[in-house]
Amino acid sequence: MKIQEMRSAFPPPNKKVSEQTSELYLVLPSSAGPAERVPTASELDEGCWSVVSFDKREAGGLKYDEAIEVMVELDSFDVNGLCIVTDSAAERVKA
Repeated sequence: MKIQEMRSAFPPPNKKVSEQTSELYLVLPSSAGPAERVPTASELDEGCWSVVSFDKREAGGLKYDEAIEVMVELDSFDVNGLCIVTDSAAERVKA
């Protein structure tokens, strides 16, 4: 089989932008002092995740599944370099 004949197992991402994509995402400050930690089943369920791009921190204080939704929406706007990192790592991103 030639490379030209190979196909991806995944469909191409949906690039349609909905009409209601003007929402703003707030970055929650982490300097508010130590928060009371509530036991969770996983660190993924804690609101300690941020979405960053090449340019800046796009959103923070999210659960991991919320961060995935934000990343998919920003990808529909062709924002480059998106990834999900912890809030503490995102604080070191130069804006």
